[in-house]
Amino acid sequence: QVQLVESGGGLVQAGDSLRLSCAASGRTFSTGAMGWFRQAPGKEREFVSAINWSSAKTSYADSMKGRFTISRDNAKNTVYLQMSSLKPEDTAVYICAAATVTYAFNAVPTRQTAFASWGQGTQVTVSS
Repeated sequence: QVQLVESGGGLVQAGDSLRLSCAASGRTFSTGAMGWFRQAPGKEREFVSAINWSSAKTSYADSMKGRFTISRDNAKNTVYLQMSSLKPEDTAVYICAAATVTYAFNAVPTRQTAFASWGQGTQVTVSS
C-alpha cells in the first residue's frame, strides 16, 4: 500500500499557473503508475493526467493537454502536476493516485479502477 500526500493547491486568477506535488511513501517500489484526478462540486471525479513510473510515458485528458504537464522524481518518490493557463472551470479538488500494476513501456492507465491508492486531495480555486 502506498500513502500519498498532495500539496501546492491554492487560490489563483485565471491565466495563472500552479504546481502540485504528491509525495508517496510506503510500498513505493511497487508503483507502476501515478496520476491526478479532480473533482469539482457537484461533478464526478475525472481523469486529469497520469505517468508510467518506469518509462515516464504520460497521458492527459483532452481538455488538459497543452496546459498541464505531469512529471516524476524517482529519488523523491514524488509526482508533479504543472498547471498553466488556468481557467475557472479548472476549480476542483485535485487528487493524487497510485497504481501498483506493472505497465508496458508505453502504457498509461487512465481509469479510476486502475488506481489502488488515493490521497486526500488539494484544493485549486481559479477566480475570473
